Amino acid sequence: MASQAQESRRGGLFDSVKVLAATLVAIARTRLELFSTEIEEQWVWLVSMLVWTLAALFCAFVGVVLATLFVVVALWDTHRLLALGIPAILFLVGAALAALIVLGKARSKPRLFASSLAELSKDHNELTSRL
Repeated sequence: MASQAQESRRGGLFDSVKVLAATLVAIARTRLELFSTEIEEQWVWLVSMLVWTLAALFCAFVGVVLATLFVVVALWDTHRLLALGIPAILFLVGAALAALIVLGKARSKPRLFASSLAELSKDHNELTSRL
């Protein structure tokens, strides 16, 4: 009877260790999935920033070229000013808008891995409160 009680304790301890290991693996898996999602979000944000930056640079380049042509034509005849001045202004406004979008996105960027860090902090607090 005593040996049977010892075996049930060993089995109970071994089962507890197995449950603890399974729980730790599940927690690690969840945290890795969250980490992976945050990496994907950061990649999408970076690509978006790159596209808007390229749009701003393109518009600025075209605006500068047209503004230069505008100055050249301004010294030439009378109605060629509107033909080049209006597109130059539109491209420069487009460049300014794209630059504002890039700045807005850069300012509103969330902290890197904020969700993962918050979840790990919760896990740490939970584990230390039980000790």
